[in-house]
Amino acid sequence: MNNELRDFQKNLPMSLLRARESVMSHFRPIMREHDITEQQWRVIRALYGLDGLEATELAQRTMLLMPSLTRILKALEEQKLVKRFAVEGDNRRKLIRLAARGRDLYKKMAPLSEAEYKKIEARIGAKKLAELYTLLESIAD
Repeated sequence: MNNELRDFQKNLPMSLLRARESVMSHFRPIMREHDITEQQWRVIRALYGLDGLEATELAQRTMLLMPSLTRILKALEEQKLVKRFAVEGDNRRKLIRLAARGRDLYKKMAPLSEAEYKKIEARIGAKKLAELYTLLESIAD
């Protein structure tokens, strides 16, 4: 049995982390400019266009642990970017929705974010980017 690991620079988790950091370097300035964190932006993006999500589903969609999401939602509520509403017929359950201010922030940031996506696509090509999405989805299943 071989106890050797593959080269540190050639292992999948490190390659994915390097790629993530490279990609996020395009988007962090936009988030800083609008005074929100990466995780807050993730929540705003996940909620945009929906009539609300329960916290559990929102945590799954955003890949956030529930304690982190709870803290993030508290900050977003304090900034009046999201609101919580009782589910009709079950006051124990709450839906989280973007507030008008959250929708406005999304509309300001979306074109800036999309411009960064276009830069990435121009750098690697539309075909490679589509292949990358396919590969990443296949590894996530």
